Amino acid sequence: MEKNVGKLDAIIRYAIGGVLIVLAIVLQVWWLLIPAAIAIATGALGRCGLYKLFGINTCGVKKSK
Repeated sequence: MEKNVGKLDAIIRYAIGGVLIVLAIVLQVWWLLIPAAIAIATGALGRCGLYKLFGINTCGVKKSK
């Protein structure tokens, strides 16, 4: 699977993941850790399955033929 998450998109995903972790701890709503982990993992790996499904690519790397 090729990378389809750009740098800015990854930073936003890290921020959302961090906010969800804080909310999970403060509010004691532990299921919020699941989307937090997904957001952080997709940002770190640079790959998003939903982006692939919808044909979205925010990564600046061009495809080689």
